[in-house]
Amino acid sequence: MIRPEDLALKPEEVRWQCNPSTLGFSTTEELEEKKEIIGQDRAVKAVVLGLNLRSKGYNIYVAGPPGTGKTTAIRRLLQKVGKEGPTPPDICYLNNFNDPDNPTAVILPAGKGVALRRGMDDLVSQLRPNLAQIFESDRFKERTKAIVEEYKEREKTIIRSFEEKIQAENFALVQVQIGPYSKPEIAPVIAEEAVTMERLDSMTHQGQFKQEEFDRLKEKYKELASELEETLRKTRDIKKELRNELLKTQKEFASPIINDGLDDMKREFDNEKVREYLEQVREEILDNLEELTNQGEEEPKANQRGNDDKFRAYRVNVVVDNSHTKGLPAIFETSPNYRNLFGTIERVMEKPGFWSSDFTRIKTGSILRANGGCLILNLLDMIVEPGVWAALKRTLKHNKVDIQTYDPFYLVSANALKPEPIDIDVKVLMIGDSYSYNILYSMDEDFRKIFKVKAEFNSIMPREEENVHRYAGFVCTLARKEGLRQMDASGVAALVEYGVRRAGRQNKITTYFSLVADVHREANFWAGDEKVPVISGSHVEKAIQERDYRSQKIEDQLQEMMEEGTILGDTEGCKVGQVNGLSVFDLGDYAFGRPTRITTKTSVGQGGIVSIEREVDLSGRIHDKGVLILEGFFRHRFAQSKPLTLAASICFEQSYSGIDGDSASSTEIYALLSSLSGFPIRQDCAVTGSVNQHGEIQPIGGVNEKIEGFYHICKAKGLTGTQGVLIPKLNIKDLMLKEELVEVIREGRFHVYAISTIEEGIEILTGIPAGSQNPDGSWEPKTVFGEVDSTLIRYAEVMKTYSGGGGDGRSVS
Repeated sequence: MIRPEDLALKPEEVRWQCNPSTLGFSTTEELEEKKEIIGQDRAVKAVVLGLNLRSKGYNIYVAGPPGTGKTTAIRRLLQKVGKEGPTPPDICYLNNFNDPDNPTAVILPAGKGVALRRGMDDLVSQLRPNLAQIFESDRFKERTKAIVEEYKEREKTIIRSFEEKIQAENFALVQVQIGPYSKPEIAPVIAEEAVTMERLDSMTHQGQFKQEEFDRLKEKYKELASELEETLRKTRDIKKELRNELLKTQKEFASPIINDGLDDMKREFDNEKVREYLEQVREEILDNLEELTNQGEEEPKANQRGNDDKFRAYRVNVVVDNSHTKGLPAIFETSPNYRNLFGTIERVMEKPGFWSSDFTRIKTGSILRANGGCLILNLLDMIVEPGVWAALKRTLKHNKVDIQTYDPFYLVSANALKPEPIDIDVKVLMIGDSYSYNILYSMDEDFRKIFKVKAEFNSIMPREEENVHRYAGFVCTLARKEGLRQMDASGVAALVEYGVRRAGRQNKITTYFSLVADVHREANFWAGDEKVPVISGSHVEKAIQERDYRSQKIEDQLQEMMEEGTILGDTEGCKVGQVNGLSVFDLGDYAFGRPTRITTKTSVGQGGIVSIEREVDLSGRIHDKGVLILEGFFRHRFAQSKPLTLAASICFEQSYSGIDGDSASSTEIYALLSSLSGFPIRQDCAVTGSVNQHGEIQPIGGVNEKIEGFYHICKAKGLTGTQGVLIPKLNIKDLMLKEELVEVIREGRFHVYAISTIEEGIEILTGIPAGSQNPDGSWEPKTVFGEVDSTLIRYAEVMKTYSGGGGDGRSVS
């Protein structure tokens, strides 16, 4: 039979301790500041691979729990990579004079976009005064005067020739008023007075003019009226020729100054699109000289010219300016909505109900600003924004950005502006968790094509000497960065032990550096409260205790209820069919354990093992699986030569919120064995551990919290020196009990037993040998298994007796 003391753990086994003297420094002030990425070698290699692979689809999904330094690590890696890379180009939008609804995109070397904009602004700002000066010059006025006089003389000659012809026919040229306008008209001369045909017709009807003469004049009028129309057409052609000649003259005088400015810009910008654009600008200015000079209008002030619509068409919209960028850009988009990521086209209301826009109102987004470099997004921030995920996938699949007006609340498109799409070369780093990655990878076919690199950050790392010293370096760096106190060796040792406990295993240490940093900040506060210059181990322990205290309200309430007896629980004595199980409450930022009374009742029947929680839907699938494993255990041990005629109920007493997990499956077996054998179970011990059908004890989670939860109850009710907890032997490596409990174990007032089989556990709990099976299948008498077997034989005989009498299979007492 196993002796309990043989399985009891020693104090040094229940907690790993960091010896401050082995750290090699007095305070972290002695250390060099380091900005290395700690404990994430696998993830760093994946990110570096993704950054250096420029092939299509090699964007990076950065997975891992929050607080493990994903964003910080990415910043540092990108700073290093970015300095080594070339600076990406500027991106500009220019007016497309041939098709204004399709602005032209131009890619220029870094800094050249601003230079082009400045050059065009200078050209436009100088254009109006220079043109005005030219057109006010004596030479231009003399030239235009001569042209005007020449064409006016041609017009007069034509009119004079026509007048001479109609005079010979006794007709004259008169002006007839039509509303506010007048028009040339011919009229016969009667008694040296020009009389209109309408008046002459009236006189004829009144008998004042001969009908024959009127008919003759009417025929002649028709002939001459036709010639008048031809004459007027000729004068209109002359006026048109005059206008064209004047425009030609204006272009002739304006061309040198326009050509000088544009030719200088052509020489500066060796870009085909820019050259084509400047040619369009030349033609557009020369075609609109009158409008641009605003003759007769007051010249706008210099600071108003930028908003002058007449010159707006010649501006340059630099949507991406890399003139001050050094190396590859790294854009962290913290608000990844559609507008911020992909840009938009702004609208202006010209009049109520009418919106308009132009190329100067094209606004860029983070993707274009990150062109040539990297864009960092948070998946959860991005995925909730309407339209963003679909647009991002489309952009990364085609490596092209198509800026559009996007307004989810404006259903009618405001304009037909469609800027030229821009080819991009951007690396997207998506920060998210592993669960979201798995969902997207399995459900979204496009996701696996555009995020081919997964960089997974781990929450733990090996507790090696190098990583322990990295912890110290992290403390040094954080203290200098945020102006905190440095730590002495005892403070770092306490912080390392805290990291080991958070990791959940003695040979690992946590990489939740955001949490480690918070403990440092709070320890700094407590050191300041004591007015000491350096943080020591006591301050770190105080910070940890205070963090726990802030989250212990529910734990304290349950503790109080157990102490008062509201929640039933025994820590002394022995009882049949009753065991102290252990459960963990995880509140997110804090987890704690507490004992739960597990009871069982057995009888004759065929119902098998019934979990009351399962019957009322208060248990999860993992717990239900554990209950089925119990049946397998009992069938294997006790039903090889007889039927298992057993009806048993298992209950987690005073549990109303549901349970899950299989860590109590061994506890349930102990309760069943006690109920069937009649041997009482020690109530000064609590039990945790999963079990398989062979009776082997398997490891569980939350072992530290469970042990400490039962210890707190025993401490409150009084330590007897015999109390303790049974845990799986495979969980020894996970133990990081608090110092208080370690000291109590050292004093022999509390015990932790590490067991491997059901046999070891039942012997500790009952003090009775588990028993072994004889060759004939029977069990040793006066043992736990022997008495269980005897009871089950008796149940089988009772069932056999009653089944012949029409029993319904229900339990019989």
